[in-house]
Amino acid sequence: MPAKDSKAISEAPLEQCYTPANINGLTLKNRFIKASTFENMTPEGRPTQRLKDFHGEIAEGGVAMTTIAYCAVNKDGRVKEGMMYMGEYIRKELTDLIDDLHKRGTKVSGQMGHGGGFSQSKELSTKRPKGPSFGLNALGIVNGQFFCDPMTRKDIDNFVQTYRDAAVFMKSVGFDALEIHFGHGYGLCQFISPLTNRRKDEYGGSLVNRMRLPLRVLAAVREAVGPNFPLLAKISLTEAFPGGLGYDDAIEISKMLDDGGIDAIITSGGSSALNPQFMFKGPSLLPAILKFEKNKIMRLLLRLASPIMFRASEYSELYFLEHAIRVKNAVKCKIIYVGGASTSESFAKLMDAGFDFIQLGRSLIAEPDLVNKAKNNLKFKSKCIHCNKCVGSIEYEGGVHCALFNPK
Repeated sequence: MPAKDSKAISEAPLEQCYTPANINGLTLKNRFIKASTFENMTPEGRPTQRLKDFHGEIAEGGVAMTTIAYCAVNKDGRVKEGMMYMGEYIRKELTDLIDDLHKRGTKVSGQMGHGGGFSQSKELSTKRPKGPSFGLNALGIVNGQFFCDPMTRKDIDNFVQTYRDAAVFMKSVGFDALEIHFGHGYGLCQFISPLTNRRKDEYGGSLVNRMRLPLRVLAAVREAVGPNFPLLAKISLTEAFPGGLGYDDAIEISKMLDDGGIDAIITSGGSSALNPQFMFKGPSLLPAILKFEKNKIMRLLLRLASPIMFRASEYSELYFLEHAIRVKNAVKCKIIYVGGASTSESFAKLMDAGFDFIQLGRSLIAEPDLVNKAKNNLKFKSKCIHCNKCVGSIEYEGGVHCALFNPK
């Protein structure tokens, strides 16, 4: 029996990265998706030419789908005033942005989010932001918004309706898919996490109860967009914080979302409110954040929180792989890997492990044409060194950029 061609075997998984694949009727030309990140290019809550150019360059660079974020489902859902919220006031700008990206050969997903009790916005319709329970609003301290209030049952019904209405709008302006944010400490995650959900009614207590509102939201969005429209869920594999959601919880959460009709799950990790460092690994985020943070009170709070929130850790490729595989093996829906994939070796390894798609974040900020460069190059390695300086540039008035290869 002739020996197998070892070179062909090693190339096969990388070649698979560049084959088309489907999410609930939507065909993507390859397996690469731009991860959802707030780029701070929507001053006054409106998409700008900078945002169009940013995603346009990544589209030209070869990704199959890019993700527009942060798309708050209503005005109160914004974490900051400079975020978009879904409504008629930006119909033309969003339609133009999406049409432009379509012309560049990429599909477009929109990340649906709500900050819940985690908000710095001064334009709330209520006295304080609302989450599952009364608690500290760490982000709002600089504005004198020290606490968040618990949602009433009427608030919860209205909350679900905002997702339904936003989904109708987002489909109407041309988004090809919607990504519902169930992770990172935002509004839906606040209901899921025992750290922030201390309710005594049917929305609190057991994980089944804590998932009641998130599953209602999923059902409402599905009803709004119909059965043949791709819905993605971003989850936290763990909050990596004592008393918070852990890896075993992620398995059960994923099963419930799968049973609820989600088409794909994105396996991220950490919490923007509690442990953002965990999402990225590598050098502490703090120096980069302080470079652009102007508020003296916030600078002090960030320094005080640094030992917990911004503790440096060693970066390694595919740092979420082990637990993402556990999720993949527990569900029937598609799985999208995110977390430390920046070489052809990693891309091939993910395909070989059975993941359907790969999301990229920092590496595309450093190298927008990464996907095209990596094609047929088994030795490709992104020039991104995961220094995390781009994360801090979220606060830069010109928006996110790579401090090394695209300094401002």
